Order: sequence, then C-alpha cells, then structure tokens
Amino acid sequence: MKRNKRDRQKLLQQTIKENPFVTDEELAQQFSVSVQTIRLDRLELSIPELRERIKNVAETKFDNEVRSLPIDEVIGEIIDIELDKTAISIFDVKTEHVFKRNGIARGHHLFAQANSLAVALINEELALTAKANIHFIRSVKENERVVAKAKVVNIDRETGRTTVEVKSYVNQELVFKGEFDMYRTNM
Repeated sequence: MKRNKRDRQKLLQQTIKENPFVTDEELAQQFSVSVQTIRLDRLELSIPELRERIKNVAETKFDNEVRSLPIDEVIGEIIDIELDKTAISIFDVKTEHVFKRNGIARGHHLFAQANSLAVALINEELALTAKANIHFIRSVKENERVVAKAKVVNIDRETGRTTVEVKSYVNQELVFKGEFDMYRTNM
C-alpha cells in the first residue's frame, strides 16, 4: 500500500525505534519504495544508517555490562547479551575481510567474531580461551552478514571453566559452529 511521505516517515521512525537493526533494503520492501527513498527519508529525519545505529545501541547498552574485554575489542557488533547465558553479534563481511582472488571471507574473521563473543559472554574481569573445537560449514562471501549466537552450556565451578557454544549464520543458514572452553578467574 502506497502511503504519503509524512505517513511513511512517521511509520519509518516507529519501525526503526522498535527494531534499530532493520536494513534499508528491508524497509524499502516493507514500505514498497526504493532504497534511495528510505535513505532520503532517514536523512530528513536525522536517523543514522544501520551501522551507526548498531554501534550506538551497543555502546550505550553493553559497554557497562561486558566485563571481560573492552566492547570495542569484540569483533562484530554485539546486539544482545545476558552475561553467563547468551549473546548475539553481527559482522558484515567487507572487502578487507576476504581473499581478493575469490571474495571468500578469511576464516580467522569468523573465528574472531565467535571467540570474542564467547569471551564477552563471561561475567568475569578475565576470561581466556583454553580450547576451541570449530567447524566451518560453508564459505562466507563479501557483503554477507554473519549473525553469531553464543550460549553458555556448562559452568564448572571446580575447574573454573565455562563451555560456550557459538553458532554463526548467514540468512538463517549455519555457516560456522564452535565450542569454546573458557578459563575464568574468581570461580
């Protein structure tokens, strides 16, 4: 349904407020307009682009929560975290993350996203990866968005170890999974 500009912009503001992680492409499809129209609407309304919105949410919401490392050392952007339980981050694969010859993401970027999310999830001043068992399911390409979901599956207070499972997806397709054995202090 086609809306007038004022109504569309009002709904656009409301939609972004409810879901700051919605992309311009998704908004264009939702409102049946071009991506350029959405960008112009955002500009008029002083709504930052997606990357800036994600950064703002992460900095304000999670900077005081994450204890084990500075939030800017997490690879990707944390969009949700409940310490010692679950966390989610997103990582947009850019030109600098891929092999020039084939456009496939270098594996260490996917590992770094998962590993730093596992570290951030630990509710301690110091958390280190003791061991990792990882599997790359399929290649990730330039311009794909990787959503990593981490969850604590075991906390062993005797050994001071926590097991964190991380699964990474591109458009709900599993592309990476890992189990991280994390050492933590103060157990």
